[in-house]
Amino acid sequence: MMTKLPPVFFERPDVVQVARELIGKILLTRFDGIVTSGRIVETEAYNGVVDRASHAYKGRRTARTETMYSAGGVAYVYLCYGIHHLFNVVTNIKDVPHAVLIRGIEPVEGVEQMLDRMRKLKLDHTVGRGPGNVSRALGISTEHTGNSLQEEISIWDDGFVLKPSDIIASPRIGIDYAGEDATLPYRFYQKGNRHVSGKGNK
Repeated sequence: MMTKLPPVFFERPDVVQVARELIGKILLTRFDGIVTSGRIVETEAYNGVVDRASHAYKGRRTARTETMYSAGGVAYVYLCYGIHHLFNVVTNIKDVPHAVLIRGIEPVEGVEQMLDRMRKLKLDHTVGRGPGNVSRALGISTEHTGNSLQEEISIWDDGFVLKPSDIIASPRIGIDYAGEDATLPYRFYQKGNRHVSGKGNK
């Protein structure tokens, strides 16, 4: 039985807890009747105004980051290096800009459509590996920023449970500019999953 995660799941105050609990959940998109989905295997938490790695550090508010100040349960999608569309889940209450970056998924449904979007001929570990590939595989782009996670993009619990020892915490990737905050154990991933990006997938 698949159960869609309700807004209250995302509105909780501890973004790190939410990031951890998203491991193993199903991220699903339904665009023009086409369904694709993947099991979330890697996340990173961003702790708002006090987190030097966050787009909202020190309360920064711009046209791009305004979505982060929404109540939890909407998508925050931004463009990285002018190429990659990175999908984040907004958490906490309105005006508290917490977010969780989805860094990796293991394909579940709609694999042929994912391969077509990624211009690949066969399924391998790179499909859904890394945040840019998550969005490519699932058809997510910046046009979806601000969208409710109860509609075209949604996250589901299908009863899959990992042992606590199979969920690893580590520092986030690619945020050396964040000083001491770069060392915080805000990244979570499923131990041994080949769709986990960077180091730590063994």
